[in-house]
Amino acid sequence: MANPNAAMLVIGDEILSGRTQDTNSNHLAKNLTEIGIDLRETRVVGDDPAQIISAVNALRSQFDHVFTSGGIGPTHDDITADCIAKAFGVGIDIREDARAILASHYANPADLNQMRLRMARIPDGATLIDNPVSKAPGFRIGNTYVMAGVPTVFHAMLASILPDLTGGTPLLSVSVRIDQPEGQVAGPLAKIAAQHPDVSIGSYPFIQDGKFGSNLVARSTDKALLKIVASKLAAI
Repeated sequence: MANPNAAMLVIGDEILSGRTQDTNSNHLAKNLTEIGIDLRETRVVGDDPAQIISAVNALRSQFDHVFTSGGIGPTHDDITADCIAKAFGVGIDIREDARAILASHYANPADLNQMRLRMARIPDGATLIDNPVSKAPGFRIGNTYVMAGVPTVFHAMLASILPDLTGGTPLLSVSVRIDQPEGQVAGPLAKIAAQHPDVSIGSYPFIQDGKFGSNLVARSTDKALLKIVASKLAAI
């Protein structure tokens, strides 16, 4: 049986402009791989409602799980929650349980102003995702998990939902260093790949001390098969 699959939607003009580097997709990929969920696509969109809605609807119809990061803060350009509500065709408003969580974070009730209350606006029917770092919750609706863009908060939110995700067989990998240029190993590598179509094999060239080499990486859920392929790669 095939592993569950997933997609990542990174939201924010700051990502597309280069002001901020996305690290959340890499963190998600590593964690999903460990529990046997295959991340099949990562997409980046700006703070544009039409693009966000279109991307969410496309991804949630294609994949078992969709994870988003970005756009759920207190400022006017944090529009992800509203876009998710529109994508699912549901209403959105301040939820009392989300408001209570935010209120517990501020010693002075006056600090929970109207802009911060934007973070308590949750689409109808969604369940909250815990945020132990800054309290403002993410949420899940359908197969879509909506989380913060700040990496420390994204990491914490992901950690809170991972135990509830049903994975498959974890993907294993082995790396073999070959001190030969990639062009020389390409032929033998292609033969090994043809012999083992169920193993994903890649070549990653490097230059060290002026000499060319390649790191050959094999990936499979079958540990025994991976060992066989690794021995063939080492013999190139």
